[in-house]
Amino acid sequence: MLGLWEPVHLGIYSSYQVLSDTGFEEKMSENVQTFTDGNFDESVLKSGDTVLVDFWAEWCGPCKRLAPTVDALASDYLGKVTVGKLNVDENPKVAEKYQVRGIPTLLLFKGGQVVESVVGLAQKDVLKRVIEKHI
Repeated sequence: MLGLWEPVHLGIYSSYQVLSDTGFEEKMSENVQTFTDGNFDESVLKSGDTVLVDFWAEWCGPCKRLAPTVDALASDYLGKVTVGKLNVDENPKVAEKYQVRGIPTLLLFKGGQVVESVVGLAQKDVLKRVIEKHI
């Protein structure tokens, strides 16, 4: 990784990408976990926490616009809600299991069950209201 930072303005949101040897990559907050087909059951379904999962893909413009909001929610709810992202192209089994047909899709899990879902780009205050109902 070369470690060069480039600001990226995405509508009203700002994010940062890091220049690596292969190009620019989205830089996630350290508070956002990466979920996969391999760790989903343990990290989400068997977790005692409320878990917000952002289903996304690299090519999805609205997903990239939502990323700073997801990062902010992870910071805002640190210690109360686990927040993570699942790339649907790299992890199709979980996306198929939960019938994720459009992205971005956010699913909120509590006790291993989906308690809320939001499909499409959503404002941070809307997502906070969804989360607040379950913590």
